[in-house]
This record gives sequence, structure tokens and C-alpha cells, in this order.
Amino acid sequence: MKVNRLMVLLVMVIAALFLFTSCASQSKNMKGPDWVWKGSGAFDDAGGKVFYGVGVASGIKNRALLRTAADNRSRAEIAKILESYVAVLAKDYMASTTAGDMSASSEEQHVEQALKTFSKTTLHGATIVDHWLDPQDGSLFALCKLDLEAFKDTLDSYKELDSKVRDYVRSNADKMHNELEKLENK
Repeated sequence: MKVNRLMVLLVMVIAALFLFTSCASQSKNMKGPDWVWKGSGAFDDAGGKVFYGVGVASGIKNRALLRTAADNRSRAEIAKILESYVAVLAKDYMASTTAGDMSASSEEQHVEQALKTFSKTTLHGATIVDHWLDPQDGSLFALCKLDLEAFKDTLDSYKELDSKVRDYVRSNADKMHNELEKLENK
């Protein structure tokens, strides 16, 4: 049962990364480091396989608070990649009414969807590795890095995970990273 929940989690992570990367595009007119426009996700770098989270904060005059907000948002991006709980409530109503003449009817339809996303995880080994201040609007971007090998090494500290699930995640972490990276490169 827990392995099935983990598979659902992995599918959600892949879908989230696909959405993140499909929304992130770089224009030749945009300035700043590549990581600002590349966005959050799974990547290969010189040190190995990593997860990057990009956070941005703006409109805060206090520089310490601006930096803290950007740093925390970049950590939150990695947390969303690793673990997200998504609750969806959908309501769908359709009606067809016919009165008298059976060839004429009145149709109505109403569709609602409410989505709530929640992420809670401990990021062992996640570090802020870079900042960039946009000179045009004063937005501060922060880049957080989580090394895949360091993440796998800390899985034992996740006491809430069943040992079978923890072993499954550890053995499939590289595969998950590679699949996420392939999706982002499309």
C-alpha cells in the first residue's frame, strides 16, 4: 500500500516538474544568470545529479527580509518537487430539460474545481548556492541546491517512512531523477 502511495507521489512529482519546465522559457531580451530562467527541477551538473529550486522575492525594502524570503522560497520549490500533497474537489453538474415539444430542450452545465497543494518535508543538505538581484525591479532570486546522493544518504532520517518504502525510494532515486530530467529537456 505504501509503495502505491509512493508511486502516486512520483507521478505527481514528474507532472509538477513538467509543468514547471514547460512554463519556464528564456527570451533573448531577459537578463540574469541562466538558472533564473531555467527554473526549478532535476539537473546534472559537474558534481553529479542535483535538484535545484529557484525562489524570488520582490517589493521588500528590508534587505535581510528580502534575502530570507527568496531563500525560503527556493527551498520551498525543492520541497514541492520532492513531496506534495494535492487535494482536488471537483463538482460537475449537467441538466437537460424538455417541456412539451420533445424536439426542443434547455441545456445547462456548471463545473467547479478547487485545488489545494500542501508540501511538508525536511530538506537535509539543501543549500543556497547563488543569488541574483534584478537591477530593473529589485527582485532577488535565490538558487537552492540539493545533491541527489546526499538526499539518498539521509533517507534513514525519515522515520515516518516504512523501511520497504525507504529502500524502494533509495533504489529508484536515480531512475526518478533521470526521468524528470528527460521530461525537462523536451
